[in-house]
Amino acid sequence: MAIQWLFGFSANPAATFKYLILGVSYTLIFLMFLSLFNTRKRLTLLLSVFLVSGAFQAFWGASMVLSGVEWLFGVPKEHYLGKATGTFVNRNHLAGYLEMTIGLGIGLMLALRDGQAFRWRNIIELLLGPKTKIRLAIVIMVIGLVMTQSRMGNAGFFSSLLIVGSIFVLITKEHRLRNSLLLVSFIIIDMIVISQYFGLERLKDCLVSTEVSVSQEGGKLVFDINDLRGLAFTNSIPLAQEKALIGHGAGSYEVVFMGHAGPNFGGHFDHAHNDYIQFWVEFGLIGALPLLIFAVIALYQAFRALKHKQSVYRTGIGFGAAMAIIAIMIHSSSDFNLQIPANAMTFVVVCAIAVLANTHSHHRRINR
Repeated sequence: MAIQWLFGFSANPAATFKYLILGVSYTLIFLMFLSLFNTRKRLTLLLSVFLVSGAFQAFWGASMVLSGVEWLFGVPKEHYLGKATGTFVNRNHLAGYLEMTIGLGIGLMLALRDGQAFRWRNIIELLLGPKTKIRLAIVIMVIGLVMTQSRMGNAGFFSSLLIVGSIFVLITKEHRLRNSLLLVSFIIIDMIVISQYFGLERLKDCLVSTEVSVSQEGGKLVFDINDLRGLAFTNSIPLAQEKALIGHGAGSYEVVFMGHAGPNFGGHFDHAHNDYIQFWVEFGLIGALPLLIFAVIALYQAFRALKHKQSVYRTGIGFGAAMAIIAIMIHSSSDFNLQIPANAMTFVVVCAIAVLANTHSHHRRINR
């Protein structure tokens, strides 16, 4: 980004400079979290903060919809009425945030399990034991996620839970029954029994029956932006290929795409609704590939912690980080969560947590 801005390679130098500042900030935040939350106590505190934050966002968004008040945080909502958005303007961005916080919440719950062998008489304690507060927060976040009615947000979350959960059960031989029942309880209780009262049926209808919405304004056909995402992706590929290595400049997607698509495209796109193609268009391969490598290394660190056999805590944190990373990476294929500073910063911190799952210290030598 610095090269794009300094040497005039950007189609929008002002936006590129803004993204340069954001990029430096994200880098410093990553290093700061690695330095500060390097003990088990501090890492648990960090995950607890995300748990509370996600529960608040979900509660606020759900309560606004159920009450009919429909406000953001002190400001009336103008978009996505009838759908949970929390303090975000876009429902998909609330979904992206909740995907990560729910994953971290499940990871925290797994990290704090006692590691003892499962007994059927302990089934009630498993569901309603001392970790009830964590489970309640997760339930609230799942309800909020479903009420966003974000198709890829929910698909990303459920897919990441099934992927990471299956891997976790397969590679963890000890207490396999206990771990399986715990994960199944999330699916059955949190996502089927409870969520069906808060919009699961409407989400299902939204997934299976997407209709094309077309209107006419000023003699021109205007398509619903959701139906133009595929066309925008197709039109973005030639843009990426024009400057495949250096890119058109960070933050310049709106300028170059709308100039390429023309006034009769049918909708206005300031983002590609696909983080991968937007990074390629703006950063080129020189900038986009390091971002992808960074995410893959973080995911590797998460799975490395997940396979840790001597520490229940590390496996739990690794589970949560892996689930959060996979969920947002799936969602990024049809949205622009990583262009939103709140979610991009959260993703960077999740990647730091993945590293900390392996490197944090503990004052006791047991389960180290």
